[in-house]
Amino acid sequence: MPGKNLRVLCGKPLLTWTIEQAQKCGLFAVIAVSSDDDAILDVGRAAGATFLVRRPAEMATDSAPKAPAVHHCVVEAEASLGYEVDVIVDLQPTSPLRLPEDIIAAVELQRRTGAESVITGQQAKCSPYFSLVERRADGTVDLAKRPPIPFARRQDAPACYDMNGSIYVWPRPVMTPSVSVFYPTTRLLEMPQQRSVDIDTEFDFLFAEYLLQKRLCGQDS
Repeated sequence: MPGKNLRVLCGKPLLTWTIEQAQKCGLFAVIAVSSDDDAILDVGRAAGATFLVRRPAEMATDSAPKAPAVHHCVVEAEASLGYEVDVIVDLQPTSPLRLPEDIIAAVELQRRTGAESVITGQQAKCSPYFSLVERRADGTVDLAKRPPIPFARRQDAPACYDMNGSIYVWPRPVMTPSVSVFYPTTRLLEMPQQRSVDIDTEFDFLFAEYLLQKRLCGQDS
């Protein structure tokens, strides 16, 4: 979906939903938008972002990793503030169904546990121990993760989660150009399925639009 961050969802550009969620948290000294696209920066400004970061071209290609861009954004924001922040939260614009309460809970989880990172996810539909398979080079398949003891029911397998990409939280000390998602102390905040939609395709957009319309009509949370 080219230009999806600017796509209008229930009357607002997709990016605007995320900025408004960040504002409602009351947590952030800076709400920054990083992009190499003037249109995205303009929407960020109109929505109330407090800092706009021009992303370097080498960090804005389709193959560029996300971590250097996040680090660059943090460094630029801190230079403007004149001091170093203590916690960084990355909010994906393609996750418009999260609630401010989800963001607050993720930050609280990091602060309470001292985790080097916090990610968000929903319960996995397919268990790698029970129903998720991998295809071998010869075309045969097997469980993605074979358990030491076979499980008769999926419910008996260890709980697994699909990352939804909605929220990432890091304490400042781990925020380097090579910042990672996973560390030995990484924690996960579970979110319900109806708030975990990640818009990547036209179908995702239509599904998110349906769920958001229900929420705006008071039929869901």
